[in-house]
Amino acid sequence: MSKEVGITVSKNEDFSEWYTQIIIKAELADYAPVKGLIVLRPDGYSIWESIKESLDKKLKETGHRNGFLPILIPESLLGKEKEHFEGFNPEVFWVTHSGESEIGDRLALRPTSETLAYSLYSKWIKSWRDLPLKINFWNTALRAEIKGTKPFIRTSEFLWQEGHTVHATKDEAEKEV
Repeated sequence: MSKEVGITVSKNEDFSEWYTQIIIKAELADYAPVKGLIVLRPDGYSIWESIKESLDKKLKETGHRNGFLPILIPESLLGKEKEHFEGFNPEVFWVTHSGESEIGDRLALRPTSETLAYSLYSKWIKSWRDLPLKINFWNTALRAEIKGTKPFIRTSEFLWQEGHTVHATKDEAEKEV
């Protein structure tokens, strides 16, 4: 993209290029030095903060509490949810070393949180008295979206909101939706 001041292409002529110029020249985001990644500039991040603040308020009104999950997920744990994880597998970044040392079980950089969250619920929920459990996770997720990176639309690392609830009955779960 040129360093010209104004937008150099019309929306009708090349929507993709027009969109990219708007985002970059409005100083909302920029491309990072790693293919597929973007940097959110302060004005772009403030948009995320506004969305997060609004959604967080609504979720807390329904009894959700915030949590945070680690970014590394052991491959052995993902194997337990093989069917769910299968669709993500081509997009997973794997960690295989710590410094110069190979680690035993490969670690996935979180493409999604279900497998990790559900494995923890079995430890946290001991009886019906622990229900309902309503947790909202504010995390980042990583997927190997290297082709066609588009700020805010398609990137390898993105800000992520993932809410999970566990209920005693199907009826209670359906009411939550």
